[in-house]
Amino acid sequence: MRIFLDFEASSLSKQSYPIEVGWVLEDGTGEGHLIRRAPEWHDWDNKAEALHGISREQLLRDGTPHELVCARLIEIFAGNIVYASAPSWDGHWLSMLLRAAGHPRHLLRLKDTEETFVEAAQARVGPKHAANRIAEARTRSEARAVAHRQWRTRGANGRSGAISSRAWIRAFTP
Repeated sequence: MRIFLDFEASSLSKQSYPIEVGWVLEDGTGEGHLIRRAPEWHDWDNKAEALHGISREQLLRDGTPHELVCARLIEIFAGNIVYASAPSWDGHWLSMLLRAAGHPRHLLRLKDTEETFVEAAQARVGPKHAANRIAEARTRSEARAVAHRQWRTRGANGRSGAISSRAWIRAFTP
């Protein structure tokens, strides 16, 4: 099964850490979790907070311990293919989460969402029309995502994961 993943983070620095994770399976089900920071995580950028709207206080109050989030993520992701629209950044935050919970940083690997979009589009409509089909699916899904955010009261956890999953489902399933 395909899983589409997205993280929010403390900043965009090399020392940044995951503060929220969300994922959506290709069947449309998904989860999202605020992540209480590990003791060794200290980086914070107020500009990033202004973008994602998640405060340190909210993470302390409402966040799930990083070890529990990691355990759940491993449970769901085992045996599945996990995609991210920004695999470099999301891979960094996935590695941070895995290492903080005592797991090898490459226990889980991410693939670029574009890979599955191209593969599915080519299978469904042929190589000649695949790019147009992908663009149409993204446009429809992104327009809906502005108003439709899921999994917690502040908004969508894993918003780009949800957009990717909805785009994939609408464009490439019968």
